[in-house]
Amino acid sequence: MIVEQLSLVDFRNYAAADVSLVAGANVFVGRNGQGKTNLAEAIGYFATLGSHRVSQDAPMVRDGADAAIVRARLAHGERRVMLEAQLNRSGSNKARVNGSPVKTTELPRYAAVVLFAPEDLQIVRGDPSSRRRFADQLLIQRAPRMAGVLADYDRVLKQRTALLKSARARGVRGEGLSTLEVWDDKLVQLGTEVIRARLALAGDLGRPVAEAYTAIAGADHQPELEWMLSIGGADPEDGGFDTPSRRAGTQPPEVTPSLRAGTQPPESATGVGDVPDRETVESQFRAALADKRASELDRGLTLVGPHRDDLLLRVRGLPVKGYASHGESWSVALSLRLASARLLREQSMLGDPVLILDDVFAELDADRRTRLAGVVADFEQVIVTAAVEADVPEGLRARTVRVEAGTITQPDAVEAEA
Repeated sequence: MIVEQLSLVDFRNYAAADVSLVAGANVFVGRNGQGKTNLAEAIGYFATLGSHRVSQDAPMVRDGADAAIVRARLAHGERRVMLEAQLNRSGSNKARVNGSPVKTTELPRYAAVVLFAPEDLQIVRGDPSSRRRFADQLLIQRAPRMAGVLADYDRVLKQRTALLKSARARGVRGEGLSTLEVWDDKLVQLGTEVIRARLALAGDLGRPVAEAYTAIAGADHQPELEWMLSIGGADPEDGGFDTPSRRAGTQPPEVTPSLRAGTQPPESATGVGDVPDRETVESQFRAALADKRASELDRGLTLVGPHRDDLLLRVRGLPVKGYASHGESWSVALSLRLASARLLREQSMLGDPVLILDDVFAELDADRRTRLAGVVADFEQVIVTAAVEADVPEGLRARTVRVEAGTITQPDAVEAEA
């Protein structure tokens, strides 16, 4: 897949902008704060329905405007598709494909993008929500229907939590909570689908992450991924995380081994095959809800479900968060994105995803820059942003677009002036 043209109206610092892109490497160069990352953010939106910098859409709308428009012409071989997203400051967003209105959740069906940015360090060093967000955005790209599943889960979670808060305020217990069982059923149904999809994802990412890490870091530190599930007794949101006993190789009895997905599956494993069946997950989900019912009523919170799970990352047998060096953390974060791109390349009908490296090379030493450039060189389209052009390896400087204060200068424009 290739982005041939990007057009913006009232997006971030752009009142209006148009930029042409080509196959292979494209570099956006400009000082910090000029709008390079905004271009990358706009492209990424079509694939994930979100930003890699903010959790809400409103900040992407230019100050003083009610809505932002992002349009992109994509090439899938000989086929061309025009996507449009209207991001509203208030109210629901709108979308079009080739001029026809569609649900916004349809957009990822046409766009495959993997974006790596300095903010991705939060995936490995931040709180659990950062890792859940990474996983869920990749789930949507692998199976666009998951956008609807995740949205429905969030809606049910809000309704159920609101009921718990109301019951807490009114002191309701027992038979007065019959409505809660209805929301329990919906939470379990949708949550089970999310949990199983995340476990499958962890299994599928294992080998690509290990290979990407070795390619970037030049060393095999045995990176691992493992989901810590609240339905199995873990509670990462309350600090129930990686204990000394687990680092020594002992599993705590409250975490059900059958629901833990590691990243070093046997050669015959596919990742998906290691995922517990729906009935097993649903049964444990319901048991965990029953066990937590009193605590949920006391706190007015839903304490069990994928919204409280965490993706545990390790190198050299230790958690990346709190133990890995800065270089190791960068390598793990990069490896997660590169492994994501490889999965999409292998499994997506769209072909290669567009690979975006947003202000990445400035953070890497010379050896890692060279290694990274070699890893991404064979992708169909690579977009790089940089404050200093010299930071970008020469092999990725095929086409340079200059950005200054929301103004874009393209190579063809420079040639025309000459």
